[in-house]
Amino acid sequence: MRHFLDITDLSIDDLVEVLTLSEAPIPTLGRPLAGAGVALIFEKPSNRTRQSTEMAVVQLGGHPIYTRGDEVGFDVRESVEDIARIMSGYHAVLAARVFDHGVVARLAASASVPVLNMLSDRSHPLQGLADTLTMQQTIGALRDRTVAYVGDYNNVARSLAEASVMLGAHVRLGCPAGYDAGDDELARIDALGPGTVEQVADPSAAVRGAAVVHTDTWTSMGQEAEKAERTEIFGRYQVNDALMSSAGDADGEAWFMHCLPAYRGLEVTDSVIEGSRSMVWRQGHNRMHTARGVLAFLTGVRP
Repeated sequence: MRHFLDITDLSIDDLVEVLTLSEAPIPTLGRPLAGAGVALIFEKPSNRTRQSTEMAVVQLGGHPIYTRGDEVGFDVRESVEDIARIMSGYHAVLAARVFDHGVVARLAASASVPVLNMLSDRSHPLQGLADTLTMQQTIGALRDRTVAYVGDYNNVARSLAEASVMLGAHVRLGCPAGYDAGDDELARIDALGPGTVEQVADPSAAVRGAAVVHTDTWTSMGQEAEKAERTEIFGRYQVNDALMSSAGDADGEAWFMHCLPAYRGLEVTDSVIEGSRSMVWRQGHNRMHTARGVLAFLTGVRP
């Protein structure tokens, strides 16, 4: 039995297999979830995660059960451990989108079926899969290509960096002081695979030579009280036409990616997100394909 709480729960070979399964025609995957339920527990609401994961379960023959966080009441109505044990008797997979990564870790420790992290404060591995699949479809193999991320070093940035380094990319993070990755974190990611990671404070330096430029919202869910402060700190990290003109490798102009939702006029301008080099819509659609790929992998399907 395998769990998927972080990108690093996969080996490099596993990651390649999941991405291969994500692009496989649906009929070739069979129906590994036929007659089975998948619990989808949402402490944090979502558009893409709910839509994409429910459809992925259906495409594999299963029945998704959407459950709000207040319906299960982690450690309020019942302990995380009791919820894991009882739901394991109903479902083939337990998936949860939570505030605290410790909750999905505790689910995995007590469940007798695979647990899938749909987002936590530490990691967003489903987004990391969609990001790497989209880049591969757009620029080809990631080995020796430069992937830039500009903004807050958050759960999205962490999963993107992990997956990209595992696939051989050179990752360059452009983050302001206090919102960046520490030296230990950079060393941990650098050791994951054939790729490398570095960090610079200057956003123009971060994107120089990059084939792809990523960003995310400056204020994530639960950080609303920090919005004014964050907007001031991150102002010069906006991805606009001037910043994109500093990017691009030998193959030409850089592509732009954003995990969404996007706050136009803050972390990205309309001209970039709506421009001809924006891959955000394919990236969003790939959330469904990679959710299907990892669910197939967790239920024993192999390419």
